[in-house]
Amino acid sequence: MSLISTITPVLAQSSTSASSAAEEVAERAARRQTRVCGDDGSWQDNLCRSMYDGTVGTFKDTANRYVADAVHWITTGLLDILVILVVAWIVNRIARRIIVNIGRGVGKGHLTRGLSAVRRITPNVLQETQEIGVRGDQRREAVLGILKSVVTGLIYTTAMFMALGKIGIDLGPLLAGAGVVGVALGFGAQTLVGDFLSGIFILVEDQYGVGDEVTFRPKSAAGEPVVGVVEALSLRNTRLRAINGTVWHVPNGEMRAVGNTSQHWSRAVLDVPVAHGVDIARAKEVIARTAERLREHDPSILEPPAVWGVQSMSPNGITIRLVIKTTPSQQWRVTRAVREALLVAFEQEGIEMPVAEFPSGEDMPAT
Repeated sequence: MSLISTITPVLAQSSTSASSAAEEVAERAARRQTRVCGDDGSWQDNLCRSMYDGTVGTFKDTANRYVADAVHWITTGLLDILVILVVAWIVNRIARRIIVNIGRGVGKGHLTRGLSAVRRITPNVLQETQEIGVRGDQRREAVLGILKSVVTGLIYTTAMFMALGKIGIDLGPLLAGAGVVGVALGFGAQTLVGDFLSGIFILVEDQYGVGDEVTFRPKSAAGEPVVGVVEALSLRNTRLRAINGTVWHVPNGEMRAVGNTSQHWSRAVLDVPVAHGVDIARAKEVIARTAERLREHDPSILEPPAVWGVQSMSPNGITIRLVIKTTPSQQWRVTRAVREALLVAFEQEGIEMPVAEFPSGEDMPAT
């Protein structure tokens, strides 16, 4: 009897210890299951819990844990990342389409109609030629391309950071590191960034375009300004060809003061010299008649030529100024044609041109 009374408490204590150990094992398994599958009650969590019960010890249990962990990540993290990328792609397509519609609407909508009304009122102020229209379309497409690239970069950069957050990467240190790298690149490539910004403003403000004849002096160069025709224009640099054939590659940040002699319309300025004693009124009438005859056969001359009158006087003769408004970049050709026509007209009308008088006298002895 005493033996039974002694064994009974021991068995009860052993049963209690075994029950506590089983509860502790179950609690640990539940914690592992929660850590792997989560506890928000979603269908992804239920699917994960059906594959892994939290037990460990055997190879099968370990394999079930990794499989459940992979399935849970695919159905949660990877699915969220795919949704983020799809939404970013859709938003990017919509944003690019909106930019294109707005940009082309500005180029062909109310602004163009307003300028057309102004041209009808003042036809000689705003000239619209086919070259200008084509260049305007090219400039608009270039600006729209820049805007679309910027919007695309912002959208996908935001999507990338959101995806990294879903993976579990801490974005704080990443953003801090990106800021430091950005500052370093800003200091190291500030000239390059300045060239790109200058190129954007050149395009947006239509300072010059391909085919324009410009006069410029690079800020890092000395000597006479360079006159050339723009052959290529990008966001970083401008390529020009000078009259002597030299090709200039100039970063856009170097293009400070630029004179454009072929934007919208040009003007041929011709100083015609006549000898002393020539009837000025008759000379002006011959010059005007000759230029007007040329205008009748040359569509690049936009307005009737204007003889401004006596421009200067010198011991050799008198200079009469003639100005002709032309289409862009045609002033030099028109100037040469007018000179040839005036030579013939002066010879027919008997109008003399001045002849330079060379100094006379004996040579001074060398000392």
